Amino acid sequence: MHTDLLARSLRDRGHDVTLFASTASQPADGLEAICDATAMVGIGLEEADDVVFFKEHHAYLSLMMELRRRDFDVIHNNSLHYLPVVLADTLPMPVVTTLHTPPFCWLESGIRLGRANSSTFVAVSQSIHRSWAHVASIKRVISNGIDLQRFAYRAHADQQPYLVWFGRIVPEKGLHLAIDAANMLDMELRIAGPVLDDEYYLIRIRPQLSQRIRHLGHLDHRALSAVVAGARAFVCSPQWEEPYGLVVAEALACGVPVASFARGAIPEILDRSCGVLATPDDAASLAHAAHDAQRLHRRDCRHRAEAFCDARHMVDSYEALYRQLTARRPGKAAEPIQILAAADRTIDPAPLSAQDVLAEAQP
Repeated sequence: MHTDLLARSLRDRGHDVTLFASTASQPADGLEAICDATAMVGIGLEEADDVVFFKEHHAYLSLMMELRRRDFDVIHNNSLHYLPVVLADTLPMPVVTTLHTPPFCWLESGIRLGRANSSTFVAVSQSIHRSWAHVASIKRVISNGIDLQRFAYRAHADQQPYLVWFGRIVPEKGLHLAIDAANMLDMELRIAGPVLDDEYYLIRIRPQLSQRIRHLGHLDHRALSAVVAGARAFVCSPQWEEPYGLVVAEALACGVPVASFARGAIPEILDRSCGVLATPDDAASLAHAAHDAQRLHRRDCRHRAEAFCDARHMVDSYEALYRQLTARRPGKAAEPIQILAAADRTIDPAPLSAQDVLAEAQP
């Protein structure tokens, strides 16, 4: 969603954008597929890891070879693959790489080996900046953003009080702790999101479902927005250091206060007007935070989203960076029409946050 939003916004501003991604991506103007996702259908689990590794390696290697012959002003790399950063010094144009995750072995190795003077690294939060400081020189932090028009503000919650949790249902998102917190408060919890770890769901989540603790399934955007906007508070329970946490921004945009573990970049998004932080991995602390969060004003939550989470601010910052980098290139005008090549694994039309989609690529 991050790459999709950025590409669409740049096109709306008059820039020429080419998007390199897989065939599983949502169709878009300027999309050039670099990997056929349908070729994975029917592959057994034992073969899948090796096949995926080879296909991704081949796709990115082919792309980087092709980019040498293309006349782009800027390459913007949003992938989590090592080859774009290793081979950046083979390209004649500047390369911007946005770091969306904490360090992991493959990408860290690629960044350590890739020493291209034309590479510029951007972190999506101060938390990510700190986590990569020992590996790369990060020039700036550009916070992620959301399209506020897609998350309508509601001045009042539903008459029937409930808490909401939404995102991917996987262990690192800590849904079981959110359920524990809701039970401590004796409040209804409505859960929305896809089950991406069957074992975790069957063992830790499904046995706790009831009339009061309900999994609504994987909702489309309209249904999800309605569920989120009607809640008294959003309970956010990550068990890893969230690089950003766009689900938090989405809740705030709807006017919903947030109770969250103090992990990763979430304390950067929340302030006292819109959220309450809890001790990580402590369900009782999260329950206390959820209780207190319901006293916050919904209009203040929306104001925080407008001030800190608006995608227009994010696009402004990237646009300024592109202009700065292209102005340095010999023979280029000071303010060229920019051509962006954004490499990403896939643009998923499902109602996940950008952070959820990108986190799926973690080993």
